[in-house]
Amino acid sequence: MAGRERLRLTNAAIARLRPSEREFTVWDSAVPSLGVRVRPTGGRSYVLLLDRGGRSRRVSLGPVSTKTIAEVRRECHARKADPEPEEVPIPARTVPSLQEFVSGEWKEAHFERYKPSSRKSIRSLLKGRILPAFGSKPLDRIAPVQVRRWFDAFSRTAPGNANHALKLLRQIMKFALACGYIETDPTRGVKKNRRTPLSRFLSREEIERLHRVLDRQTGKGDRQQADIIRLLLLTGCRKSEIVRLRWAEVHGRTLILTDSKTGPRKVPLNSQARRVLEEQPRSESPFVFPSPRDLSRPRGHDIGLWYRVRREAGIEDCRLHDLRHTCASHAVMNGVPVPVVSRLLGHSSVSMTLRYAHLGDRDIEHAAERVGQAIATIIGIDCSSARGLNADRRCNILRKLDSRGSKPDA
Repeated sequence: MAGRERLRLTNAAIARLRPSEREFTVWDSAVPSLGVRVRPTGGRSYVLLLDRGGRSRRVSLGPVSTKTIAEVRRECHARKADPEPEEVPIPARTVPSLQEFVSGEWKEAHFERYKPSSRKSIRSLLKGRILPAFGSKPLDRIAPVQVRRWFDAFSRTAPGNANHALKLLRQIMKFALACGYIETDPTRGVKKNRRTPLSRFLSREEIERLHRVLDRQTGKGDRQQADIIRLLLLTGCRKSEIVRLRWAEVHGRTLILTDSKTGPRKVPLNSQARRVLEEQPRSESPFVFPSPRDLSRPRGHDIGLWYRVRREAGIEDCRLHDLRHTCASHAVMNGVPVPVVSRLLGHSSVSMTLRYAHLGDRDIEHAAERVGQAIATIIGIDCSSARGLNADRRCNILRKLDSRGSKPDA
């Protein structure tokens, strides 16, 4: 076996092996006939070379996920000392169904790591979409064509949710691949639906109209929902962060959120947001916006008032989450640096914030006007008088500049 790649195999070294375009085997320097075969799909398994009557025979010892390297070395020594067991066929490993795998190994390894809010949506996707389609099938019987048909059918009615379901199924199947139950990932090659980036945010005039409509909400239940909407606009928080806000998280000029999408974070409060919080009635409830039926719980997640308010304000195409976009966009338009806005919104990276940093048409027009004035000053045009010139006069000025390269006559 001279010339073959050799390595002192350890569990950590095996975990670091990465697939290439062609299958390859890394041989152990401690037990020369022992190796780890790595397939292009990512599957890794132990192999052993046995000498039978002067002829070498390669025997599979199973996926690397089922045994440690120490256990395999002991098995190799036992097989060499007593070759007879090699003639006895090794029982095939039972491949679980997707339902069994999800409720067993995958749940233990992955599900408990998700946040409670994420677990709820994962349960919904599993119960409503993934398990009805593939739950009874053994993992190695789920074919790429079946995944593609399932995804295409789902995408016709809910392209966004179909993307979420595909992402979850892909994560499950990659773990099944790592566990050695499958040779290839059946979700590989299935591309997510393209989504049009949403760039809706409220203009100054729209914010004013929304404010006037919110002021008219005087009913007890409506007033609570109106104040939630105000805080979403003033703080840029996510809806869940405000709806589930506890009094213990309100600390003067700051909200100290114990749990958010990106973990614990601090949210600075402007004077307008502090005023909204100060006007909230205090009760025995630990929540700023308690449920009217049960003070021990926050109000429901659905803000039904929003649909009526946005209709009256003439902003029916605006989602509640777009108030977060609005807060970020107006912060940028008022000169707040993007990294600071990123901290304000609680983003894990600045690149996430760039999606929210939109600029309004009016601001773009003003920027273009400032650029024009600056260029005019450089080339010697009086901007105050140039504004009154008609189109023909302006064209003549430009022709003179182009032909003579000098300043126009006064």
